Amino acid sequence: MKTTASEVIAFVRENDVKFIRLAFCDIFGTQKNISIMPSELERALEGGVSFDAAAIRGFRSDTSDLMLKPDPGTLSVLPWRPSQGRVIRFFCNVITPKGGPFTGDTRALLSREVERAQRMGLTCRIGPECEFYLFRLDEDGDPTLIPHDRGGYADVAPKDRGENVRREICLTLEEMGIAPEASHHEQGPGQNEIDFRYSGALTAADNLITLRTVVKNIAARNGLYASFMPKPLPDVSGSGLHVNLSLAKNGLNIFRNGPFEHSKDAESFIAGVLARARETAAFLNPLTNSYRRLGILEAPSHVAWAHGMRDELIRIPAAEGEYARMELRSPDPAMNPYLGFALILRAGLDGIEAGLPLPAPASGEEYLPKTLGEALTIAEESAFVKSAIPPDVLAEYLAAKRREAEHILAADPEAAERALYFEEI
Repeated sequence: MKTTASEVIAFVRENDVKFIRLAFCDIFGTQKNISIMPSELERALEGGVSFDAAAIRGFRSDTSDLMLKPDPGTLSVLPWRPSQGRVIRFFCNVITPKGGPFTGDTRALLSREVERAQRMGLTCRIGPECEFYLFRLDEDGDPTLIPHDRGGYADVAPKDRGENVRREICLTLEEMGIAPEASHHEQGPGQNEIDFRYSGALTAADNLITLRTVVKNIAARNGLYASFMPKPLPDVSGSGLHVNLSLAKNGLNIFRNGPFEHSKDAESFIAGVLARARETAAFLNPLTNSYRRLGILEAPSHVAWAHGMRDELIRIPAAEGEYARMELRSPDPAMNPYLGFALILRAGLDGIEAGLPLPAPASGEEYLPKTLGEALTIAEESAFVKSAIPPDVLAEYLAAKRREAEHILAADPEAAERALYFEEI
């Protein structure tokens, strides 16, 4: 990974790079990019490249111009592009023409929470587990709702037809400098999972955005369609984005002192995440379709934690040493990982600062919202959310999601969700 501007420029010159993609996300986590030629890279690294912010959903600016400034440490070669005339990609910080941060840049929002943790002497490490479905295409090449196979959890070929696709995905991620830890068939027909080794919170969010792109490209190359929609099929497992999170202090993991014992800071962090679970649901579960998954087939429905149990909101897996952690099981792959991780981290750090006590296991009486509309109302009334997200960004997000929820409620909800989400998520 190249970390300085001079190293990046040297890499481009020495490796036949012909196109450079400057990637960023809107406030909903949808990846966008602007491509530049290598001759423009030095200018981009110094001051950024302008783009039309008014054309990006959810972005607001006093002027329509904003700037993309590449983060040199995120340089990655796109392996599915030609080896001659290579294409590389950077994740970018979105800044104003005067060089200041843009409030709608959720990547910067996560960076601020990471810096807060560092000021508290803590390093956050996240290892996401991301589920998705593979579907067949019809004779015109359009996606169907027919699963790629009828396999179940951890099945093998020939029942599992996705193993070669997963292998190609993992090898592609490795070529891009990303470390997948495990992959397997999940419970649903055509459902798959890719697990990441833990990394810093910002890197973990970048990796999830990359995963979506890689999975969709590899699926298409294999004549399939990949969907990260939380509940694309009724009566089978939905797709979750389980967030495994630990905190290190002075290089030591604070999530385990001994068997089933945690440091007080770890307990307060978990308590903080639990305390804000209902308020953050509109961001961790951002679609009307998200709420079809919750409460069914091990997806959590109420606000509680436990050791080992997979149907609780927070699970403490049986793991020791560097792998000791909490696993937040409510988020789904449709969330903006920058915004989602920022809220999770902020809630937990607030819990540490307040010294919140951890309730007894499996003792929660509160339930997660049952609809996106309910989740939006809770978020609108939340002082925590208002303190975490800039007012203009929050207003844009809530208004767009409210329109989305009302549109689907006024139509045939299942048909409207397929039309709005299936080929977009």
